Amino acid sequence: MSKLFILKSIFAIGIVNIFCACSSMNSLTISVTEPAPVYLPAEIESVGIINRSLPSEKNKSTDDLDKLLSAEGKNLDKEGADAAVDGLFDELIKNDRFYETKIIEVDNVKSAGLSVFPSPLSWDQVERICQENEIDAIFELSFYDTDANFNYNANPVTIDAPFGVKIPAVESELTVRTFIKTGWRIYDPINRIIQDEFLINDQVVASGRGINPVKAAEAVIGRKESVMQVSNYIGHNYALRILPYRRRVSREYYVRGTDNFETGKRRAQTGDWNGAAELWEMEVANPKSKIAGRACYNMGIINEINGDLDAAVDWTSKSYTDYRNKDALDYLNTLKYRIEKNAELRAQME
Repeated sequence: MSKLFILKSIFAIGIVNIFCACSSMNSLTISVTEPAPVYLPAEIESVGIINRSLPSEKNKSTDDLDKLLSAEGKNLDKEGADAAVDGLFDELIKNDRFYETKIIEVDNVKSAGLSVFPSPLSWDQVERICQENEIDAIFELSFYDTDANFNYNANPVTIDAPFGVKIPAVESELTVRTFIKTGWRIYDPINRIIQDEFLINDQVVASGRGINPVKAAEAVIGRKESVMQVSNYIGHNYALRILPYRRRVSREYYVRGTDNFETGKRRAQTGDWNGAAELWEMEVANPKSKIAGRACYNMGIINEINGDLDAAVDWTSKSYTDYRNKDALDYLNTLKYRIEKNAELRAQME
């Protein structure tokens, strides 16, 4: 390794260390609640679930191999769709959004067995189904389809025989990748709106190996059970689209400028955010505009942490308008976006 290369490496490391040591801001993450991706009006109090899917005709070409892998492989699409509907039903029952949820059987609405959305039900059909079953809206499994991809390899191996003899053989390796494709809709007959149309896809990978192909195939027989589990999980996940959810977001706050910022950083690192805020507030009237702007910015951060978004906006606005802190403008827009989302969230809860 050349001396020049070593010197360049040392220089680069030094620059990184200097940058980190001189950084004026630290990062933190906070948890925020977001509105549900799908809004359902409060007047929708009971729902029914219908399954419009039919097993795809193309799957018949793999029936023989399906039978080898599972005695009921030819029913994979039908049973997988049922598992997805059951998952949706179980999650809707658990989250208590509706006072009644039911799975209903409807004649003459099945789709063509393709992995694309069929034409929507007519509103006359939707209203008839709702009236006959005393429900306010319909969740629809529009389609369910599986595609199996089989990959077979034969690899030379040696087998230990008695007396230390090694016998050449061929080991079969079979990998089955099953793609699961689903489409979902929610019909709102009260407002005559399809409130959601959404795709959820997943896959199951099973593999096995043995000295002959049958042994390899026996090792992946359990793939059907995995497909059922994943399909059920897909149904559970779709139900969550009508619920608010929590996520982590990143924020930055100032840690340099005065001794109070340095001490505040250490308090924040131990979780004493209110203690850090006491020190930041001492600097909001600092005669140096740069320091006062940073302090006002940090006061916006602590108010967001404590859930007072209006106060956070006031402090952040002051940081930008009075002290020209450029970071404050981006943060101000972020806070305003959160306030809009909270308004949506309150509307969903009413």
